[in-house]
Amino acid sequence: MDILDERPKNSMQVMVTGGCGFIGGHLVRKLLGMGYRVLNIDKLTYAGNPELVTEFDAMGGHTFLHADIADAVLMRQAMRNFRPRWIFHLAAESHVDRSIEGPLDFLKTNVLGTGVLLEAAREMGGDFRFMHISTDEVYGSAGEGVLFNENSPYEPSSPYSASKAGSDHLVRAWQETYGLPVIVTHCGNNYGTGQHPEKLIPKVIACALAGEPIPVYGNGRQVRDWIHVSDHIAALIAIAERGFIGETYDIGARDEWRNTDLVLKICGLLEELTPSGKEGGYVGLICSVSDRLGHDFRYAIDPSKIEGTLNWSAGKRLADELPELLAAAISGR
Repeated sequence: MDILDERPKNSMQVMVTGGCGFIGGHLVRKLLGMGYRVLNIDKLTYAGNPELVTEFDAMGGHTFLHADIADAVLMRQAMRNFRPRWIFHLAAESHVDRSIEGPLDFLKTNVLGTGVLLEAAREMGGDFRFMHISTDEVYGSAGEGVLFNENSPYEPSSPYSASKAGSDHLVRAWQETYGLPVIVTHCGNNYGTGQHPEKLIPKVIACALAGEPIPVYGNGRQVRDWIHVSDHIAALIAIAERGFIGETYDIGARDEWRNTDLVLKICGLLEELTPSGKEGGYVGLICSVSDRLGHDFRYAIDPSKIEGTLNWSAGKRLADELPELLAAAISGR
């Protein structure tokens, strides 16, 4: 893309940061399918999939900008020239383990990068919406029976979640100070096709099929709230279309799983689909490893606000989707 080429403002133009990532890629694909013209900005780190650029180009309406969101000059030019109606900000360093090993990279992308985008959007002006896609991890660990909602206090536990909490505060500050038209969303653990293998579900599948140890942190009793990526994408579009400026929306499927139960479920289904032929089956590969530093015990979201105000609800359940996900992994190995 030559970002010096002026593009006319159009209500069908959308900007997505991190559009070659897992969630961002699904969002770009959906938007292109709906007829939107999409400016996809991605740095293509290890977590970005460059093959998506070719796929999206073939769909038409896709413009790719290989850039770092912390590059203020490029971001100002991109927004000024493309003039999007919606800005979906998903670009982020997102792996907790990596944030523990190298926290400063997370501060640069998640905090500074977000600030750069906010300033670029403010300078652009006009009629747009800045959608900041964040995480339920900003709330810390939920106690037994407690559900996170939009009024839950922030108690981040890791450098990753702290950097996302910081970016949330920046977004709200730009709205309060400058009147920037922003919306913040928080979501639980996503799953679906095309997820990076460092994440729990694809990692368990890959290790099992390779006959390698399947690592589980600590006692494995940590609880996560899972949502299919397509449900998350539908929620983001509903919020962009009908959500209220300045609001926060927590997105969840009410689908909690203990890590050990999920790993056992995956191993059992794999044994049915492609028997390991080994004593103990895939379950025998499960091993406990030292727990993650500052590991949150439980995440759980109350999506009542988005369900009640925007008529959205999750339609998929992890137990129902796993067989197809595993079958796809087996056929593609």
